[in-house]
Amino acid sequence: MRGVFSKAIVRPPSRTFAEGLTTAGLGAPDYHRALEQHAAYGAALEECGLELIRLEADERHPDSCFVEDAAVIAESSADYADSKSDDLRAARRQAILTRPGAPSRQEEVVSMRSKLARLFPSLCEIRSPGTLDGGDVCEAGPHFFIGISERTNEDGARELAEILTTYGYTSSFVDIRTHARDARATHAQDARATHAQDARATHAQAARATQAQDARATARATSLLHLKSGVAYLRDKTLVITDTLAYREEFHEYDLLRVEPGEEYAANCIEVNGRVLIAAGHPRFAKKLCELGYETMELEMSEFQKMDGGLSCLSIRW
Repeated sequence: MRGVFSKAIVRPPSRTFAEGLTTAGLGAPDYHRALEQHAAYGAALEECGLELIRLEADERHPDSCFVEDAAVIAESSADYADSKSDDLRAARRQAILTRPGAPSRQEEVVSMRSKLARLFPSLCEIRSPGTLDGGDVCEAGPHFFIGISERTNEDGARELAEILTTYGYTSSFVDIRTHARDARATHAQDARATHAQDARATHAQAARATQAQDARATARATSLLHLKSGVAYLRDKTLVITDTLAYREEFHEYDLLRVEPGEEYAANCIEVNGRVLIAAGHPRFAKKLCELGYETMELEMSEFQKMDGGLSCLSIRW
C-alpha cells in the first residue's frame, strides 16, 4: 500500500501534441500554453516534495506526455510502505509496463522501459493479446480497480490482476465500455453538426443543431475514456466519483465524494502527500474538498483536457 510519494516521471508535450488522439471535441490545444501548464504541474509536484525525473519531449508520439498510460507502479505491503527505510521500500516496489490499447501509443513503452529499468530492480510487462492503459488503473489503498475500456481489454486486466496478487493486492474489474462508445459517437455527431452550421443552415436548423450540441455536451461530460476519468482515490476509503460511476456496486464499500454535474472533469484529481491537486475552474468541487479538510492546489488544465488528458495522466508517481 502506498506511503509517501518521493518521485515522479514526467514528459512535456511535444510540438506534435495537437496531432494526438482525442474525443473531446474542444478544439486544438495551444502548444505554448500547454507547455506553461505542464511546467506549473511539475512545480506543484515539486512543492509536494517529489523529485521529478524528466523525460524529453517525443515528437514521434504526440500523446507521450500522458506518461501514466505506459506503466503502473505497485508497492508490496503496508508494512513496507510505512517503513522509513528508502532502500527497503524501493526493494518492495514493482514497475509494470503496460501495453496501450491504441496502436499508435504502443511504442511509447519502449522509452519508458529503458528509464524504469534503471530505477527498478525488475520489470513486469503486459503481453499480447492483453492491452492495458495506466489511466484505467486506480489504486485505492490495498485494492486496485481496473477499468475494462476501449483501451484496456479483459486479457490485460487479468494479467495485471495476477501480478498485483503476488504483491498482496486485491483487485476488481469495472467495465466502462458503454461510456467510451458514447464519447466516440458524440465526437462524430459534433463534427456533423459543425459541418451543417458551416454550410449556412437556416435559422431554425441552426437552432436545432445548437440544442443538439448542448445535449451532446452533457453526454460527453458523463462519458469515460479511462476509468480514472470518473474516479480518484484520496485516503481513508474515500473516492472522488462522478454520477456516471457512483451507482456501481464495485464502489459500495467506499465513502463517495460526488462531483456535481457540470464539473465532471474535476473527478480526475490526485492526492500527493497530503494535498489534492485539482483542475482549476470547478469551484463547487474545490469548496467541497476544503470543507472536508483537504488542502487543495488548483492547476490550469485546459490544453490537456482538449486531448482527453487529466492531472493523473501527466505523471507516474511513487
